[in-house]
Amino acid sequence: MASPPLTVLHAEAAPAPALDLLTVPQVMTRLQLGRSAVYDLLRTGQLASITLGRARRIPNHALTDFIRTRLEQEAA
Repeated sequence: MASPPLTVLHAEAAPAPALDLLTVPQVMTRLQLGRSAVYDLLRTGQLASITLGRARRIPNHALTDFIRTRLEQEAA
């Protein structure tokens, strides 16, 4: 019995990863911080965000970068 031919996926054919956007309450839960503290991080630019209409959204990678930066600062 012959096996089916292998399919090769090219980079341009692979779907782009979804960009996860978090709400302020989700970030509050993940960081275990209050609302004011999260908005202070956003206001000072320590945590990147985008605004969609009146809604503030934080990309998941921005939260990961923020945590990584803080860990590196504390390790130094």
